[in-house]
Amino acid sequence: MRHYPSNSVQAAGRLIALALLADGGLDASELAALERSSVLERLGISAAAFQQVLLELCDDAMQYGDWPGMQQIAGDPAVLDQLLDEVTDSDMQLALLRAMLDVVDADRYLSGGERTLITRAMLCWHDRLLSDMPPLARITRVHTAHVN
Repeated sequence: MRHYPSNSVQAAGRLIALALLADGGLDASELAALERSSVLERLGISAAAFQQVLLELCDDAMQYGDWPGMQQIAGDPAVLDQLLDEVTDSDMQLALLRAMLDVVDADRYLSGGERTLITRAMLCWHDRLLSDMPPLARITRVHTAHVN
């Protein structure tokens, strides 16, 4: 997989593109969810930049191995961690996580690749997201997580 600069529009865009393709296909409901989220605009990702990143992701997937390369990438924790580590800004992480959740939930089916992508994002970004919260919010969040 190609490397993008940390917190770049390319690094962020690739994660959104991966969420769109993690189940092996591009679904109209997922594209609609992406449009509704406005995450591309909020993160400063132009349509042209997103299209370029999407094409580069598909190219990388073709190099990764036998098709379905996208599902292999989305299901490979080591590769996902590498891609997720390119986003270190907690505000960007939160925006991306929300957008990825909207996208993978849009078709009301969570594939194995989508599940792995979301799980890895939550695991990789958990400490950074929590470290930016005030102490009381962290305690409340942890307590609430154990209650449910």
